[in-house]
Amino acid sequence: MTSPFRLVRSPLAQPDPPVLDDFQLAVVEHASGPLLVLAGPGTGKTTTLVEAVARRIADGTAPERVLVLTFSRKAAMELRDRMTARIGATAPQATTFHSFCYALLRAHQPPEEYAEPLRLLSGPEQDVMVRELLAGGAEDAKAGTATIRWPLDLRACLTTRGFADEVRAVLARSRELGLGEEELLRFAEGVRRPDWAAAAHFLAEYLDVLDLRGVLDYAELVHRAVLLAEREEVAAELRGRYDVVFVDEYQDTDPAQVRLLQRLAGGGRDLVAVGDPDQSIYAFRGADVNGILEFPDAFRQADGRPAEVKVLRVSRRSGAVLLAASRELARRMPMGRLPADKLAAHRALLPSREGGAVEVYTYPTPGAELDSIADLLRRAHLEDGVPWGQMAVLVRAGSRSIPGVRRALAAAGVPLEIDGDDLPLREETAVAPLLLALRVCAEGEGALTADLAHTLLTGPLAALDGSDLRRLGRTLREEERRALAEDGVAGAVRPAEELVREALEHPELLALLDAPYARRAYELGVLLRKVRELLAGGGSGEDGLWELWDGSRRWRERLERAALRGGAAARNADRDLDALCALFETAARAEERVSGHRGALDLLAEVEAQDIAADTLHVRAVRPDAVRLMTAHRSKGLEWRLVVVAGVQEGLWPDLRRRGSLLEADRIGRDGLAEPLSAAALLAEERRLFYVAATRAKERLVVTAVKAPAEDGDEPSRFLRELYRETVDPRTGRVLERVPQVKVADVTSRPRRPLAVPALVAELRAVTVDPARSPELRRAAAERLATLAAALDEEGRPLVPAAHPDQWWGLVDATAAPQPLREDGLPVRLSGSGLEQLESCALQWFLEKDVKAGRTASAAQGFGNVVHALADEVGSGRTPADLAVLMERLDTVWDALAFDAPWKSQQEKTEARAALERFLRWHVLERDRTTVATEHGFDLILDVGGVAVRIRGSMDRVETDEVGRAYVVDFKTGKQIPTDKSLPDHRQLAVYQLAVRGGALDGLPGFEDGATPGGAELVHLREPAKGDPEAPKVQQQLPPDGDPWIENLLADTAGRVLAERFTPTAGERCGRCAFRSSCSAQRDGRHVVD
Repeated sequence: MTSPFRLVRSPLAQPDPPVLDDFQLAVVEHASGPLLVLAGPGTGKTTTLVEAVARRIADGTAPERVLVLTFSRKAAMELRDRMTARIGATAPQATTFHSFCYALLRAHQPPEEYAEPLRLLSGPEQDVMVRELLAGGAEDAKAGTATIRWPLDLRACLTTRGFADEVRAVLARSRELGLGEEELLRFAEGVRRPDWAAAAHFLAEYLDVLDLRGVLDYAELVHRAVLLAEREEVAAELRGRYDVVFVDEYQDTDPAQVRLLQRLAGGGRDLVAVGDPDQSIYAFRGADVNGILEFPDAFRQADGRPAEVKVLRVSRRSGAVLLAASRELARRMPMGRLPADKLAAHRALLPSREGGAVEVYTYPTPGAELDSIADLLRRAHLEDGVPWGQMAVLVRAGSRSIPGVRRALAAAGVPLEIDGDDLPLREETAVAPLLLALRVCAEGEGALTADLAHTLLTGPLAALDGSDLRRLGRTLREEERRALAEDGVAGAVRPAEELVREALEHPELLALLDAPYARRAYELGVLLRKVRELLAGGGSGEDGLWELWDGSRRWRERLERAALRGGAAARNADRDLDALCALFETAARAEERVSGHRGALDLLAEVEAQDIAADTLHVRAVRPDAVRLMTAHRSKGLEWRLVVVAGVQEGLWPDLRRRGSLLEADRIGRDGLAEPLSAAALLAEERRLFYVAATRAKERLVVTAVKAPAEDGDEPSRFLRELYRETVDPRTGRVLERVPQVKVADVTSRPRRPLAVPALVAELRAVTVDPARSPELRRAAAERLATLAAALDEEGRPLVPAAHPDQWWGLVDATAAPQPLREDGLPVRLSGSGLEQLESCALQWFLEKDVKAGRTASAAQGFGNVVHALADEVGSGRTPADLAVLMERLDTVWDALAFDAPWKSQQEKTEARAALERFLRWHVLERDRTTVATEHGFDLILDVGGVAVRIRGSMDRVETDEVGRAYVVDFKTGKQIPTDKSLPDHRQLAVYQLAVRGGALDGLPGFEDGATPGGAELVHLREPAKGDPEAPKVQQQLPPDGDPWIENLLADTAGRVLAERFTPTAGERCGRCAFRSSCSAQRDGRHVVD
């Protein structure tokens, strides 16, 4: 049956031709021959290019005989779209140089090879390949089988990332200049550079590997296309195919691309090149500004005259003030080899409108700078109505600056959009948990540590928060305590971290727990076990990643809901999904690139070795309404209403360090040894980069830097002063005039309150509960809080939950445990050191000693344990009192101690040697006492004030004096030394002497019938004695006499423990406390109860 309806395609609406100025018309009306168009920022070069193409087609040139070349996928897409809108479906071809080269190679590929398409290496893949080859060469050199003879002074750095970058630069430079391995070798021998000779052999090996794997890098792609185009029959075919060639962004060409254009459109043919020498900023990618400067001579007209040069002079982007500031920068650019009148006209652009603002701010610290930038962006959006998508923050160095700026702006509530290729893949938020889980599974049993378990459980795979993890730890401790009691086994319950780690590795331990947090941990444990078994059975890294993703249902659903919700959550979800797609694509490409099995550890090594950002494989057509954060290099060709150029510091911008200073790739010239880039040339390129960043703004440009108060602190870049000229009163130093009118200010304080909802809620809450404020003001603040608390999103969830008093923890009454922490009738457990800790901070004692939630042993504790163990061996006679013997014993265990840095380990080892020397000095001194025992442990139950107290501990050394009294020695290896005045009240020594009276030494030789205390002393092994620097400082406590103060203190402390009064007390220990961030006595942790 025939339908009565039929689809009718609506005709494509043709836009009206744009209104062109005289300078643009001159370019559009250019009839034939080579033409260079100098187009400054915002002068409408793309519009001019499209209109020039449209004019050629209107004049009778077939669209397929017009070729438009540019340098980025984004630019090619924009040109195609605009030409299609202007001309229609018959618009000519617009492509990148690399796409054109790829198509050229494919068109001339032998038929037997055509079935397998050429694959291009991404930048990170090439980086990894070069490093793998260099590492293999280093191994061969060690074995004496190396085929590439690197100079001896370079062999130590073959495996470094910096050297791999240098080698990549040499490879790229060679191919850009058309040098093969043989030409490079002859060149190296001619200039007596053995490092370049080795690089030539490496190039040959590298090319063999490329051919073996069926891949090409970008430099090799262009090089082979040039070789192909230099064949006469191919060049004739290309010239017969195209009547006119347009090239956009010509200043970004490298020598190889210029050679390609010579074959394509040289000899006076129609070639229109559009560019700006002042925006040549890609020298690190091989771009050569000399290409555009030499264009008139390199592409002469048919009659031999230099190519014509035209200038676009009207800037449509920036207002007059902004344009004047950028002209101040442009006038400092060096003169080139272009006609002087044309270059002068190019740098003297004419404004199309008035207005614009330029502001230069300096701050005392980087934190103040970032806070102010966040405040500035929010005020521009909320007060001035600038859309988020019309603002950008530009930085000089992406890997150094973007993560910090990203954290600060995101924390202030500024929505951000960061292109995926501004950060290495492994640093993406969504990628890191999958890589970590894959590594734990790939390394097998024993790879999962307590820290890794914590990271996995609190990540998106299980999504437990801190309270969930604590509840899980408490539950597992209760289970273990119950199991020990049922089995009648005596022993301490293990720390929660160890139990959680064990449960994640053996999820069957969680199978019977019904709490939601336990179920999520169980599911993650089962997933990890499944992936571990998959990899052990021969599964690839890609298989493991897919299994992890498929098994993370909650995470997938969470990302899907967030992506569909809109707003900041959707932006974050989109970025996470983009990063995950890039990860799976990287894994798939890694599998395709090799034959045979590729294990998960190989994939992990490749991804984690990628130090440069991944290539962008597609251009995002629709961008969210968010502030763009990117490098100045990536901002080229873009524009926003408000642009912030951040972190413009001297030493960073300009960065005058010479690139590739080891292998000196920039000195490889086509006609001989080239001169290295001078400081002036480096400065000129850095100035061009700053010029590009400053010319992205349409309405407002803000440049920021840190100006530290200290003389040797951070200094603003010289470029800040190049945005304007000042007239200064010579008598007072006051600025009389600034041209153009740039606002310059030294900002010494942070914003009073960020324009963000959390800051608003905090201020309203503070006013509401402040009795010093007027009742009217408190009521007004409460009403606004009520309005915020009542706001709901489309799913009925509160938009600002913190505005509701139910979320104000400080208003909640303190909780009390329904059951006492200790069973009735059991003695209170105390120790000498614990008694001191209880006195200084009861909460810290409770959390560390009772709950056992403290940190694992630190390096300082390890230092003390080692010295105490050696002192025990000497005192007991098991080891001779010989320093050489003790140091030999020390060497066997020292490397097991965890220090922050090698220099710290060496420093502490020197301290340990000095401590042992002092100990030996003390040990051999005559003290009229005899050693009875070392490291003597005791466990007593005493009745003090009617309370049963159990005191436990260990005495480092027990000695007896001439009259048979017991003397206790306590060795100290810490840096805190009590005052001599406090020794009579030293709690730990007093507890030791009380233990002696209570029978702690019963049964030791000489004390069979009990012992009488004769005193105690502290021996500080880190601190030398005043009169004898080779001996340790000794502090003595006399035997007890009179008031039983220690018994009274024990009774009082036991009462506090039984009453469960564990209140925090600020003091010296706070700096080393593991609970500082959650302690209500500290500013850092006051949020827990406030």
